[in-house]
Amino acid sequence: MSATFLPWDVDQDWLLPPSVRELVPPDHVAHFVRDLVREELDLSAILDDYARQAGAPAFHPALMTALLLYGYTQGVYSSRKLARACEQRLDFMAVTALAKPDYRTIAAFRQRHRDALARLFVQVLRLCRRAGLVKLGHVALDGTKVRANASRHKAMSYERMVKRETELEAEVKAWFAAADEADQAEDAALGADRSGEQLPAWVVHKQQRLAHIREAKAALEAEAAAGEPAPESADANVQPAPEAASAAPAPPLPAPQAQRNFTDPESRIMKTHDGWQQCYNPQAAVDADSQIIVATYVTKAGTDRREMLPLLDQVADNLGEYPQQASADNGYYSDANVRGTAERGVDGYVATGRQRHGKPSATGESPPLRESAVRAEMRAKLTAGGWESPYHRRKQSVEPVFGQIKAARGFRQFLTRGLENVNAEWQLVCCAHNVLKLAAQLLRR
Repeated sequence: MSATFLPWDVDQDWLLPPSVRELVPPDHVAHFVRDLVREELDLSAILDDYARQAGAPAFHPALMTALLLYGYTQGVYSSRKLARACEQRLDFMAVTALAKPDYRTIAAFRQRHRDALARLFVQVLRLCRRAGLVKLGHVALDGTKVRANASRHKAMSYERMVKRETELEAEVKAWFAAADEADQAEDAALGADRSGEQLPAWVVHKQQRLAHIREAKAALEAEAAAGEPAPESADANVQPAPEAASAAPAPPLPAPQAQRNFTDPESRIMKTHDGWQQCYNPQAAVDADSQIIVATYVTKAGTDRREMLPLLDQVADNLGEYPQQASADNGYYSDANVRGTAERGVDGYVATGRQRHGKPSATGESPPLRESAVRAEMRAKLTAGGWESPYHRRKQSVEPVFGQIKAARGFRQFLTRGLENVNAEWQLVCCAHNVLKLAAQLLRR
């Protein structure tokens, strides 16, 4: 008996084309994201921008917003990959109703409505709270390093800038002299009517490099003048001459190791698991009961010490109240942070040192010879709780969120440059994370 198979006729036409709702199963997240954007999110800030739109009709802003948001839930971030998915993937076709915007349109829409798209984070967060996902009983804080859209090899220290500026200036002067000599030789050999005013490409390149270095050097000096004074040098104890004693003090210079990147000047060299990389430092506060991100932003600081109180304040701004408890690792510890947390009515648990495996203490370290009363009190509070301390909820709350974003959905490098652009990009990434948590909750009902 011969085998039989279901028919497979690629030339068979459809009598009635399927609805886009039939392209993927009814409980697919593509339907959820599309309907969420159409029915729940307030897109007036985007729609109002088209009140005086001229020219050919544009793709509907709700369609473009749903496309971006769904793409971010699927780990598809670049405009080219989003455009390709609209042509090749049924789930994206279910979102766009078979519309196929090209990558330039997607990129332009994302840039044009950058701030409005970033504000969707708060709207989705409040929907999560309405669905019962946000309790604010315990919130865990942490930061993660995400690579900037810039190479660390395009960065230069202030010390190197000073040295290289002098070298390039000498080279450019020498080459200008060589160019003049070449012009005079050509005039003598070919005639004075031949133009010899154009600079050789190798001279122009060095001039541009010198201009970039001077611009970066001036920016570092401006940052140093606006911030804290540089550390005293070895000659700090030398008394000035009498005639110089009354002179105005010179502005502080940047530290020799202070660096600035030529591709993305606002990014910073930071230590990661892959060594030193050009990065930004996204911050997040996560509800421990649901792994919903309740506050987030991006900083260019390499450490987390100044970020605890701003994160807690953003939780209150987003949801109208502070959490009952908050935990953070030792990177956030300072006496000011502990006091500020208590002043906000939050029961804080901030590690005072690195935790050791197998130790019931939340810090696992013997107290230092000299420590403040605030630090000693926090150390005692964490030690008394042992394994039952609320501090131990931190690792199982916030760190898995970064794992889902970076490992599961592949967001390991920003596409944009500059702190404002990067912050808006990260807000949309976190918004997509919360959308997936919300979808998982509602689709189970």
